[in-house]
Amino acid sequence: MPPLNKFKRFDVRGLLRQGIEPFPEILAKVQTLGADDGLIVVAPFLPSPLVERLAGEGFASKVERGQGADWLVYFWREAA
Repeated sequence: MPPLNKFKRFDVRGLLRQGIEPFPEILAKVQTLGADDGLIVVAPFLPSPLVERLAGEGFASKVERGQGADWLVYFWREAA
């Protein structure tokens, strides 16, 4: 897992409140990650399908419970 200062944060709660599906934007963001970079997705629920989908594309993840009902999901590329 890269150092935390190499992770960018993407809060999808606002998009979800507006009825916007954040998956395309999440996918675009993870596809641009370098070998030592990561993405933190902040969501109001545990996005299990997202974790499974990105695992199938070679991304590792770590899940943490955030404040209240929020979840933090860390994504990074597995070392080759």
